Amino acid sequence: MNISKVAKASGLTAKTIRYYESIGLITAPQRSDNGYRSYGDAALRELRFVKRARETGFNLEECQELLALYRDEHRSSAQVKKLAEEKMVDLRERIAGLQAMLTSLEQLTRCCHGDERPECPILDELGKE
Repeated sequence: MNISKVAKASGLTAKTIRYYESIGLITAPQRSDNGYRSYGDAALRELRFVKRARETGFNLEECQELLALYRDEHRSSAQVKKLAEEKMVDLRERIAGLQAMLTSLEQLTRCCHGDERPECPILDELGKE
């Protein structure tokens, strides 16, 4: 299957697929005589795998680790679980950071009159040294 077909089937763009190939995340596909990429079912499964992993919050380096485990029939599920648990800790920390930012913005917007006056507590707070 060519890159446009595998892109549609995987839900990724052709540009993303080429990028994943260029960084070695996915195995380089075979090339036909005319130089076009030719993807098989295994490549499609891996691309879908990476897409779902990215949607779950894993970065590209973590996707590389997960793909290696996915390809390894002798892996232990403990290794996979450890990576998932580490990602959960990371996501919880990021959520807490985002929640703190939201709380700060909520407090700032409550202080702002939001009218025609030039005074703005939001800008004053952001401009503090």
